[in-house]
Amino acid sequence: MEEKVELKITSDDLDKIAKKNEKMSLKTRKQKKLWLVFLISGIVGFVGGVVCLLVVLLKPVEERVALVFPEIPSKTATESTYSDLTGEILASADLKNAPVYCIQVPNGLDGARPQVGLTEAGVIFEAIAEAGITRFAAIFQNPSTAVIGPIRSLRIYYLNWDTPFDCTIVHAGGSADALAAVGSGAYKDLTENYAYMYRGTAYGRLWNNLFTTSQDLRQVSADRGYNSSNVQGFARLTPAEAEKARIDGMVEEKLKITTATEKDTSKLNPETSTISFRFGSVGSFNVVYNYDLATNTYHRSYGDGNAHEIYKCPDEDRGEVDPENICSLTQMTPKVVVAMIVEERRASDNYHEDVTVIGSGEAYVFQNGVVKHGTWNKGSAGEQIKFLDDNGNEIRLVPGQTFISAIPYYGGVDY
Repeated sequence: MEEKVELKITSDDLDKIAKKNEKMSLKTRKQKKLWLVFLISGIVGFVGGVVCLLVVLLKPVEERVALVFPEIPSKTATESTYSDLTGEILASADLKNAPVYCIQVPNGLDGARPQVGLTEAGVIFEAIAEAGITRFAAIFQNPSTAVIGPIRSLRIYYLNWDTPFDCTIVHAGGSADALAAVGSGAYKDLTENYAYMYRGTAYGRLWNNLFTTSQDLRQVSADRGYNSSNVQGFARLTPAEAEKARIDGMVEEKLKITTATEKDTSKLNPETSTISFRFGSVGSFNVVYNYDLATNTYHRSYGDGNAHEIYKCPDEDRGEVDPENICSLTQMTPKVVVAMIVEERRASDNYHEDVTVIGSGEAYVFQNGVVKHGTWNKGSAGEQIKFLDDNGNEIRLVPGQTFISAIPYYGGVDY
């Protein structure tokens, strides 16, 4: 006998089925709408792309390139202000024409060493002052060091170097021709003056104990109206260009070394990790530089093997103090090292030197670990020196402290 199965469907079951069908219908409608949106968007995008392509193709070539590869403005290039003295980026455009000070600093063995504050000099010139002893003309702008010095006498060739920087000439007396020139009224002159200088009391300094401070220099500018300087600087690379040149030079040198043959190895840039300047026969005044790849600087030492250490002082006003009491020693490490080969002879007084710095001569420019040989040219006292390579192109120096040594023709440059 066949058994009948009776299915009982309640009203609640009917409600559940209806709701389920309603949800499925809603989902289907949403999916259809979504596909419709995608389809319309795709059509609109395609039409828009075609229109843009036609617009570009109908424009001149120059405008097409500008549209496809728009130029991205560089804030660094347009907003940065570079120092005319060092080529470095300044914190404020107001500092660009701040007063400049050209200070005569000795280098003898009679108490001049260690010098003070030279790490803040943007440019330092070096030449023989007398009896084979070298002296510096240190060029400062916006200094903040607590002490600078010692300060010694002026020579006419240092004054010729100083002139393009439109600086206050800071010195303690000088040779007759230098004093006549600086006293002519054409210069901002600050000779030995205890309103803006002081004598230290440290034992061993002897007559090399005359110092000034950044505060004193700012005060003389305010008192005498030396409120600005129009600096004629050297041709400089920007920091970005200098870094690119350094990297490109390293890559180029590696490629040369890799592909060089015995016949053309003489064309390679010689190793410049160690540089020697000879002013004469006295080793204490000759100079050795060792290139530091990590910092891209040149560590300066004397020819007798001693590091050229100077006192680096606090960046604040400390009054009239001996640098030995507040400063710490550090080695000089310029970014650029230059050797100028010059004519040199004994002056008419048979004691001071006469160095020819107006004219031209052989030059060696060391930067980024490589050397460029060429010439230096200076047409007059008011013109800045130009350094040209062997092809006659001006050598642009990297930003940073620049140390320029005037090497007598009887001296030498080795690297």
